[in-house]
Amino acid sequence: MKRLMLGAATLALMAGAVAAQDADTSGKRIALSNNYAGNSWRQAMLSTFQETADQAVADGVVAAADPYTTSENQATEQAAQIQNMILQGYDAIVLNAASPTALNGAVKEACDAGLIVVSFDGIVTEPCAWRIAVDFAAMGKEEVDYLAGRLPDGGNLLEIRGLAGVFVDDEISKGIHEGVSENDQFEIVGSVHGDWAQDVAQKAVAGILPSLPEVVGVVTQGGDGYGAAQAFEAAGRDTPLIVLGNRQDELKWWAEQRDANGYETLSLSIAPGVASLAFWVSQQILAGEDVPKDLTVPFLKITQDTLDEALETTPEGSVANVSYALEDAQQVIADAK
Repeated sequence: MKRLMLGAATLALMAGAVAAQDADTSGKRIALSNNYAGNSWRQAMLSTFQETADQAVADGVVAAADPYTTSENQATEQAAQIQNMILQGYDAIVLNAASPTALNGAVKEACDAGLIVVSFDGIVTEPCAWRIAVDFAAMGKEEVDYLAGRLPDGGNLLEIRGLAGVFVDDEISKGIHEGVSENDQFEIVGSVHGDWAQDVAQKAVAGILPSLPEVVGVVTQGGDGYGAAQAFEAAGRDTPLIVLGNRQDELKWWAEQRDANGYETLSLSIAPGVASLAFWVSQQILAGEDVPKDLTVPFLKITQDTLDEALETTPEGSVANVSYALEDAQQVIADAK
C-alpha cells in the first residue's frame, strides 16, 4: 500500500510539472538586456537569442522577445535600461549584466514589479534573480591544469583578462590563480585586459611584451588568443602555448599552426547559445515551473581531435556554438532539482 501511495504521489507531481511546463505563455513578453556587444562571442550570442526568440514568437509561445544592448558596458546605463523595460510592461528580463552587484537595485525593482529576471553569463547576486553560468573558476583552473600536463617543467605565464569589473572576468582569473598556486612551477609574470576582443588583446599584449621575460604559456578568457599570437609574432618572439577561446579566427590559426609545425593546444569557452537557454528558462518560469535559482551548464571544449569538426561548423568571424531548445532547458532544470 505504501509503495502504491508513493507511486500515486509521484505521478501527481509529474502531472503537475507537465501542466506547469505547458501552461500558456503566448501573451507574455520577454526582453534581453545585454551589456556589451563588441566582440564575436557577443554577436553570436545576440544572433542565437534572436533566432530562438523569433521562432518562439512565430510559434505563438510568447508574444514578443526583444533584445536591447547598452553601448559600453556601463552599469548605470543598463540599470536605466532595465527600468525602462519595467515601464514598457515586459513580463521577464533575460540579463547579461555589466556587474554582479551594481545592477542589483534595478533587478530588485523589476522583481518587485512582478517581472522574472534570469541572468546568464554575466550574472547578478540579487536573490530574487535566477542565474545561469558555467563554473568559470573551474574553466580558468582547467587552463593551468592543461598547461601543467603539457609543460611539466613550468615557466612564465602571461594572463589575458576580459572586461574589468565583470563577474566572468573575476571568476576565470580566480580559477587561473588557483591553478597556479597548485602548480607552483608556473609564475604569472604579466597580466593585461583584452576585453574579450582580438584587436584589444593584440594591442595590450604588444604593449607588455617588451617588459616580459620568456613566456611559455598564455592563459586567456576567450576572444584574445589570436590577438596574443599576432603580438608574439610581430615582436619576433617564439609562440608560446596559448589556450584559446573557441573563436573562428583562432581555431583557423590553430589548424594552420598544427599543419605547419604540429602545434597543439586546448580551446574552451561558454557557448554563446547560453542566451537561448536563458530564454527558455525564463519561459518555463513564466509558465509556472519551479526552477532552482542557480543553474550550471558545461563549457564548450575543443581539443586537437575535435578541432577540424569545430572549425567546419563555425562560421567565419563567429564562435563555436550550441543552441538550446525547450527540452534542453527542461533537462537542465530537472538536473538542478
